[in-house]
Formats: sequence, C-alpha cells, structure tokens
Amino acid sequence: MATPGNDGLPPDLPEAKPVQGSRWRMQIVWLVPIVAVLIGGWLAAKAILEEGPTVTISFKTGDGLEAGKTKIKYKDVDIGVVKSVTLSHDHKRVIATGELVKDATSMLVDNTRFWVVRPRISGGTVSGLGTLLSGSYVGMDEGNSSKTRRDFVGLEVPPVFPSDIPGREFVLRSNDMGSLDVGSPVFFRRLQVGQISSYDLDPNGKGVTLHVFVNAPYDRFVRNDTRFWHASGLDVSLSPDGVQINTQSVVSMLIGGVAFETPDSDETTEAEANTKFQLYPTHADSLKTHDRIVDTYVVNFYDSVRGLTIGAPVDFRGVVVGEVTRIYTRFDPVKKQFSIPVEINLYPERFTSRFQHDRTAGRLSEQPHELADFLVANGFRFQLRSGNPLTGQLYVAFDIFPDAPKAKIDWTRTPAELPTVPRTLQSLQDSLTRLLAKLNGIPFEAIGTNAQRTLQSANDVMAKLGTDVVPQAHDTLSAAHSALDSANDALQPDTQLQQNASDAMRELARTAASVRMLTDYLERHPEAVVQGKPGGKQ
Repeated sequence: MATPGNDGLPPDLPEAKPVQGSRWRMQIVWLVPIVAVLIGGWLAAKAILEEGPTVTISFKTGDGLEAGKTKIKYKDVDIGVVKSVTLSHDHKRVIATGELVKDATSMLVDNTRFWVVRPRISGGTVSGLGTLLSGSYVGMDEGNSSKTRRDFVGLEVPPVFPSDIPGREFVLRSNDMGSLDVGSPVFFRRLQVGQISSYDLDPNGKGVTLHVFVNAPYDRFVRNDTRFWHASGLDVSLSPDGVQINTQSVVSMLIGGVAFETPDSDETTEAEANTKFQLYPTHADSLKTHDRIVDTYVVNFYDSVRGLTIGAPVDFRGVVVGEVTRIYTRFDPVKKQFSIPVEINLYPERFTSRFQHDRTAGRLSEQPHELADFLVANGFRFQLRSGNPLTGQLYVAFDIFPDAPKAKIDWTRTPAELPTVPRTLQSLQDSLTRLLAKLNGIPFEAIGTNAQRTLQSANDVMAKLGTDVVPQAHDTLSAAHSALDSANDALQPDTQLQQNASDAMRELARTAASVRMLTDYLERHPEAVVQGKPGGKQ
C-alpha cells in the first residue's frame, strides 16, 4: 500500500501535463446552425430557380380581383395568383400584378390573352356559373407569337373560343349590327359551324366590322365568292307561289345569327384567314348580281315621288338594271318651279348577253356617251311607275317613248342628268286639269243670261208675228195665189200670149241667122267694112 507523500497525494499517480489545443478546431455545437444555413441557402436557391415570371395585367375595373386570393388559371389549372391590385397613375385603370409558375414562362407571348371570369350571359351563351361558389379568377389563353411580353391589357369580354381550336377567322363588313352579339352563331346549311368572336364600330361611324370564327372542317366551305347575310328573326317574302317564311333556327330567331352560302360557280379556292366579306341584310340581297361597273346619273321628276324609296329598282322592260341611291328636292329660280332629282346607279353589265358564252359581260359600247345620246335622241326616257298598287310603292322605268319631247344630255354636269317623262296617270291628270281650267274660263253664267234674254226676245217676236205679221202674210199669200192663177191662164197653149211669143221667137231666130251670115262674110272680107260690098261679087 502506498504511503502518502508530503503533499498529501498518492506517490504512484502520474503528473498531469497541459497540452496546447488547435485554434481552428470546430466545436460540434456549431454544426447545427451551419446545417440550418445550408438548408436555408438551398431552399432560397431552389425558390429562386423555381420562381415563375411576374406579369402585370391592366383592367377597366377591379371587380372580382383580390390580392393573394384570385387565381390565374389556364384550362382550369392553377398557374399563378394575383399578388397585388393597384390603380394606374392616371387612376383610369386597375393594374393587377400576378406571379405565375415557371412552366408558364413560354406562354407569355405578344398575343396571349387574359380576362376575368365572372358569371356572364351573352349571345345566348351562359359562362362562368362556377364562379358563383368558388369566386372569380383570371383566365388565360396562350398565344402563338414568337415575341415575349410581360405586360398585358385584359379583355373585358372573354374570348368565344380558345386560340388552339382549329378553324379560320373572317372579317365581315355591315351597315349595322342588327341583333348580333359576341357569341351569336354562324350557320352553314342550317348547321351551326362557328360564332361571332368580336365586333368594332368603324372609325368614321358609318358601319361595323365583325370577326367570325368558322370551325374546322367547315371553314373549307368559305370560298372567295361566299356570301354572308343576317340570319336573325324571320325572312318573309311574297312571290307568285305565295308567302314564304325562312329561318335558320329558333336560336337565330331569338338572339340573331349569321349564315353563309357559296353560289354555284367555278370558284374552288378556299378563302384565306381574315378575308373580308360583305354582310348583307337578307338572303335575297346576298344572291343579287354583283356588278363591277357602276354608272351614276340623276333623273329629275316634276311629279310626286311618294312611294319611291332608297333601293327601289330601275327597271328595263322587266329586268332590273339599277337602283335608286338618293332622293333630293330642287328649286329652279328661273322657272320658279320645284323638282325632285333622284340619283340612280345603272349597271351596264346587265344589258349585255350573259347567256352567250363567247361574250364577256361589260358595256354595250366602247363609247357610252355616244350610245346614251343615241338612245335619248330616239325617245328613251325614265318614268315613275307603280310597282305595287296595294302598298303604293314606285319604281323607275327605263323605256322608249316615241312621242317624248326632244332632249339632250349635258355631260358637263356631274353626275349627268338624264331626261324623264311624266307618269301616265299624271299626264292624264294634267290633261284633265287643263281641260277643267279651260272649262272654268268659259262664262257659263253670262252665256245663260244672254240665252235667257235671246229666248225672251224670240218669244216677243213670235207674239208680234202672231198679232201683226200673220194677217198681213195671209193677205200677201192670197194675192200671190191670184197672180199665179193669172200666170197659169196666160201660159196655156192656145192663148194669144203663147202665139205672140212663138212669132217673136221665130223672128228672133231669123235675126240671129242673118247676124251669123254677116259675121261670116266680114271674117272673109274685112275690107267690106270700109269699101262696102262690091256689086255682083260674093
């Protein structure tokens, strides 16, 4: 057993010696914060690498937008969220800032579209009913442009169809919208093949431009000569076969629609996207002949044009060769007379023989002014005629009137004025008016007064004849009768007067014979007038 030393420690324990430690030796306690920093850095790097793009969308109103809650969806899949909603600098619009997932970066191109999905009824379609429970959200439609973009202007009306639906869009020009709206159907042979996607008022305010989308494969039936028309409501027409009523569908009757048809022709080329077409009011208008040559003239009428409307036909012996475009009034300060100038469009191609395959439709003559002068000189005139006695509608007739007064066309005026003749009924009315005016000019009252006076005078004369003249006339007639009896007695064959008259006639005959002999002698011997008749000589 060891004996303790002087210092009280056991003598066999080794002496402790201090050892110098390393200055850079990490304590294990620091491992936890280092791991935390590394994890935080990794998370931060991952968040940065996975962070999607930020977009700004401008809307007219912030209805349905809520920061941190309103989702951004593409095909009903969440691809982002609206982070903030603020006003623009001019306080006229709402700026929504949204953060999208990284995978949506390639979808942000120049023609990408955003809109707020809300409950909406438009063009007979109902959309956004699901938002009544879940709330509004921002819808997105991917574009196909190659140019990237981060700031957008949101649509106020959702697009009718996504951009990836096959088909083509066409442009229609019309005078008015009628009952059409975004989402109104497009029909082909009464089959719905598309919809109206948008519309705009023309800058000059004289019409509207509509964009219609026709789904594939029906878009191949739209050719370069296809005709579009309003298919809204009922199309009622009156023909010799009776009343005809046409409509595309019950939907078009309620909300309107557009229909198209390609007339029978040799045209087989499909129309390119965004080709422009005219939208006609009715099916009948769309099938009218489209003329390439249009001549504008003015015809001046002096009788009433009540019943003549814009669009009334100009008729040549039953063939429509033009239409009325404008109706005015004019006062002639020289003649002090009002007239009604009517502006018309004439289509020269309708005068040519289209049924002849070896001829190309065009003008009848290469010198139209000379042809017009010839026609006018030969009695061609314009006249108002009644087209429908029941409605009183008028049309302008172009025909020959052999008895029309001479006229000439003044080609220095623009448009040139063509001569007219009054309506047949108006001419008869004018003749009756002139006759009545002449009859009104006859003084029937004065004539009646004079006739009455004449009759009174005649009565007085007859009365005087009965009292004074008749007895005297009776005496005269008796005396004349006596004279005639005496003359009759004197002219009897055996009276002395008759014998004396016979002797006188014989003497007169002998005297005439002697005078004739003397005349003959003097013709032969004119010298006997001076010398006398020689003795013994004849």
